[in-house]
Amino acid sequence: MITVTETTATAENLKQLSAEGVSIWLDDLSRTRIASGNLAELVDTKHVVGVTTNPSIFQAAIGSGAGYEEQLTDLAARAVTVDEAVRMMTTADVRAAADVLRPVYDSTDGRDGRVSIEVDPRLANDTAATIAEAKQLAWLVDRPNVMIKIPATLAGLPAITEVIGLGISVNVTLIFSLERYRAVMDAYLAGLEKAKENGLGLATIHSVASFFVSRVDSEIDKRLTALGTDEALAPKGKAALANARLAYEAYEQVFASARWSTLENAGAHRQRPLWASTGVKDPAYKDTLYVDELVAPGTVNTMPEATLNATADHGDIHGDTVTGGYGQARADLAAVEKLGISYDEVVAQLEDEGVAKFEAAWNDLLGAVTASLAGKAGDAR
Repeated sequence: MITVTETTATAENLKQLSAEGVSIWLDDLSRTRIASGNLAELVDTKHVVGVTTNPSIFQAAIGSGAGYEEQLTDLAARAVTVDEAVRMMTTADVRAAADVLRPVYDSTDGRDGRVSIEVDPRLANDTAATIAEAKQLAWLVDRPNVMIKIPATLAGLPAITEVIGLGISVNVTLIFSLERYRAVMDAYLAGLEKAKENGLGLATIHSVASFFVSRVDSEIDKRLTALGTDEALAPKGKAALANARLAYEAYEQVFASARWSTLENAGAHRQRPLWASTGVKDPAYKDTLYVDELVAPGTVNTMPEATLNATADHGDIHGDTVTGGYGQARADLAAVEKLGISYDEVVAQLEDEGVAKFEAAWNDLLGAVTASLAGKAGDAR
């Protein structure tokens, strides 16, 4: 684990990013990070005001075994199923992280100080199971600052509406396309309308929409490189930022509508865009690219720790880098389409791959915990 050392210089970039209206969330969690005080230190010194998790993050944390030995021993003694064991460990970590971030939650009236936990990725195409899992996770964590992550699959959309309608705050994940993002915002508004009909106060419901960034460049750049012409190489590294900027334009449009005004007057909060997958995959690009170039008010940027530290060290925060670029963004995506690369095909592929990757990570985690439980049970004999 990286030891945090704070200087005025490194604090300044992150302070400036926060001042521009970007909430900095950490895209990582582990029991050792919590127990060592590292998470609290990041909150105190690196302007971190939230945490996101996903199946891959838990696979890395729990799969390592560090910090989980005592709980695994107890779970093995109780002969619990592997699914129950994983849920007990992940919700314990999220509960503890939520307690660390509770002062932020209180001081921002619930806007930040959030910790996200994702529904079982194997349920991504099952609406009813996703709703049931979301309710169970919210009950298990039992903290007001938890957010339940629901994927933006077609089956996930009605689940988002239902869960928001129950008054549970939601982080919608795995958004790649502009069309699907608009559907996500519609699902959120429908959920708020349902919550209002159910007599729930809207002021306690919060949501973010996690729009994935770097994976778009990874896939489109790969296709551009395969074409190999000068014309094809020119748009490399532009599609992901263009896609995100147009997502923000859609956000501005939806949250300027009469439908939204009615909900806002009833106490509702905007569903903020969250830039996810902000770690740069191509070493040819600046490692803070998806932070420097996606600064806009009312957004969240969730960063791996390496990206957080890079931004602190040499980020270039120079004001809003989103709202003036819609025309260029449309031109950048059009240039890719002109080369025969289908935007719709790319984003559909990325969604399918995203669900598959999280499911694979979850299965790996289940396998590791199964082996650990068996080992602990054997030791107890």
